[in-house]
Amino acid sequence: MAKTLKLKIGDVEATVKLLDNETADKLWEVAPFESSAETWGDEVYFSTPAEVELEGEFAREVVEVGDVGYWPPGRAMCLFFGPTPISHPGEIRPASPVALVGRLSTDPEDLRKVREGDPIRVERG
Repeated sequence: MAKTLKLKIGDVEATVKLLDNETADKLWEVAPFESSAETWGDEVYFSTPAEVELEGEFAREVVEVGDVGYWPPGRAMCLFFGPTPISHPGEIRPASPVALVGRLSTDPEDLRKVREGDPIRVERG
């Protein structure tokens, strides 16, 4: 059965279905943890206790709506729901490559309600 993480970000609840890779496993292992929401365009990201190098096979410079990535420079989990400030038309571009770790199984549009500084609680699903 696929592993999931449940996220509570302020008033928003989201579920992430994790991929089967080393980075996703590490995020699963460090849960539960708490963090604070940051936003960058149509991306919510937050620091995690996980410290993982970029997994080449899962590295992405462009992602899709609903993708969840891990950004090694910030040890951050990134939730994508639209373009970032450096996206070109028709794409979603992270600040630098992320390791794809999963997909939101809840509506990515809910993330529009998240505000900078909202408390985050991450638990195993």
